[in-house]
Amino acid sequence: MMAACLCILPASAQLSSNPNKFLGNITTRGNVEPGGGVPKYYTLWNQITCENESKWSSVEGSRGTFNWGGANNAFNYAKQHNFTYKFHALVWGAQYPSWLENLSAKDRFSAMTNWFDHAKSQYNTLPMIDVVNEAVGMHQQGNPMMKETLGGGGKTGYDWLIKAFEMAYERWPDAILIYNDYNSIRWDLNNYITLVQTLRDAGAPIDAYGNQSHELSDISLDELERVLKQQQDALKMPMFSTELDIDIADDTKQKLQYQKVLPAFWEKPYCAGVTLWGHVLGATWVDNSGLYRNGEERPAMTWIKEYMQTDAAKNAAGPLPGTKKEASIYIRPAAQKVAKDDVLPIKVRARLATKSIEKVDFYVNDELVKTMTEEPYIVEYTADKVGDCFTKAVVTATDGSTYERYGYFKVARGTKRSPYNEEVPQLPGTINTTEYDNGLSGVAYYDASRTLTSTKDGQWMEYTIDVTEEGYYTMDAEVAASKTGGMFHLAEYSLDNLNFLTDYIDVPNTGGNSNFQMVHCPIKVYLTAGRHVFTFLVDKGGFYVKSLNFVHTPTFSLPGIVQAEDFCEGGDGVDVINGNGGYVVCIDNGEWMDYSVNIITPGKYSYEATVSSVVDGAKFSMELVYSDGTTKSLVPVSVPNTGSKDVYEVKTGKIRNTIAVDGLQKLRITSTAGSCNIDNVKFVCTEPASGINTTVADDDLNAPTYNLMGIPVNADYHGIVIKNGKKMIK
Repeated sequence: MMAACLCILPASAQLSSNPNKFLGNITTRGNVEPGGGVPKYYTLWNQITCENESKWSSVEGSRGTFNWGGANNAFNYAKQHNFTYKFHALVWGAQYPSWLENLSAKDRFSAMTNWFDHAKSQYNTLPMIDVVNEAVGMHQQGNPMMKETLGGGGKTGYDWLIKAFEMAYERWPDAILIYNDYNSIRWDLNNYITLVQTLRDAGAPIDAYGNQSHELSDISLDELERVLKQQQDALKMPMFSTELDIDIADDTKQKLQYQKVLPAFWEKPYCAGVTLWGHVLGATWVDNSGLYRNGEERPAMTWIKEYMQTDAAKNAAGPLPGTKKEASIYIRPAAQKVAKDDVLPIKVRARLATKSIEKVDFYVNDELVKTMTEEPYIVEYTADKVGDCFTKAVVTATDGSTYERYGYFKVARGTKRSPYNEEVPQLPGTINTTEYDNGLSGVAYYDASRTLTSTKDGQWMEYTIDVTEEGYYTMDAEVAASKTGGMFHLAEYSLDNLNFLTDYIDVPNTGGNSNFQMVHCPIKVYLTAGRHVFTFLVDKGGFYVKSLNFVHTPTFSLPGIVQAEDFCEGGDGVDVINGNGGYVVCIDNGEWMDYSVNIITPGKYSYEATVSSVVDGAKFSMELVYSDGTTKSLVPVSVPNTGSKDVYEVKTGKIRNTIAVDGLQKLRITSTAGSCNIDNVKFVCTEPASGINTTVADDDLNAPTYNLMGIPVNADYHGIVIKNGKKMIK
């Protein structure tokens, strides 16, 4: 694991001595030092980005095999020379592994989560990350696939990008998280601004916007200045020039263009740094952008060296002193559009890396709404005026320093939001899908109908519900379709995160649009008691959905049978399908599920697993996970090749380790090789711990029965009981 934090210190040997912004570059043909007479990297640049080595396709070209060698070389070089490193890029619709295209949306999300997790395990701390690269429109042909992988457009149109930034922030909260794109200055300016604004206004943890700056070889200074101002006026956050190159063969013309462009970026107080995209002629992605020819400086490079020694370059202000992120501030409204007189919950997620927060002041249209001194920093804002609402959060640290974040929401005329018929469904229980919340289109629903009609791509409906019993749940969706291809998922837009409550659920061909059947969907997160708003999102329409039935995930007693589909945690990538007369799980290598189990009888056990597989060598393991996070291995299970996934066999064996504890625990099942279906696992206590009998003689059946507290229990009671002065299992 590359766990060390990279300190960003000025180095006088490098071109930039400005402590508040860097002048960086990229690797050359996979190497840090380009050779060929070009000066050592650290004597020129004080930031490094891997051109290709840290991209997903370069690291995990074969699924499950990770090659971090090239990325590690750059990371360690930066650490050695005390300057900063940028990870490029976590999500990109271009250089992703080719095997990703062969997976379902659900499995792609699982693979992407695994990619994020492996990057986190490799680099525990990162200074800055290009979280998403080139997501405007069709800048990359893989964007529709990436969009589907990360949850689609959803309520905002950009939910997939919000999810990517949330996933990055969960793993690297102190990294500067950047959205990066090209043509953001010349041709796709408005789309670029809209995208970044939407992420910011939805409360996504985006810290800066990156202009790649490839398209500036013929831009005028007036146009560049106008566009940079337009971007900053709209976005009001730090900016990077992330991939600057000037592709001009004529030496003099290249130098003149650098003299326009570089100071225009560098001297902006909101510019946090400039990364040049290559410096060796013939070794960059375009023909004429290099700054060294045969080891000799081109005139533009000579001028850059001179410019970086000027007072204007040395003293230019920057938005991130030391190129470090001290403040993480994100304004997250419950919705970006509300009806007049709605009460809109808004949370300021605020965190300082090295300081303590004294207070958070929250403004709407420059009017102070609330001063908050304790977490959570939540405002209940009554939207009493129609129009645009510009928000600002000012965080004051105990040392008097302040940090700002801006946002926006819209207030429109229309129906206030409320539960359908003013009745709030309760969970456990059933939701009728046509009874979504009242309110404005785009607030409580989108492209939906109160009658049962065929779903449409991008449609969504929201349901205000009360969870009366906290815990894990499963959901059975009542669906009908005359063909395959439909897909949906359930989400919750909380004030802290965009939570996917379910995996992507494929709708089967049920034999007709009026032939309804249940599709089983485990809820992936623990539901707290109280008020929630669930969003049903149609990823691919063309099916009918009548109801959603929520059932509290059961706790299984051991000895007893554990039903594989009723897991409470895990399940990323696991498919719950119809099989063997009910539901079964299809589990592949590395996938896992946790089950809530109540161990009634400690002792020695055997197992009977009802399984199927069409491959040789499929295996899964079982272990107990205790409350302190420690685990106890129980047994590996080899699954036979049954010839068909529809043919099930009962695999039996002894559990090699004694189960020595009783009470509530977690049972974890993990696929360790191949793929198999699991219907259920029966646990049989073969030798209980001393002092407990496992059978009751016939002549004892009518004897008075008590629990361990001495309270009489009836015939429906299950567990350890006392009869005739003896402990027994009932």
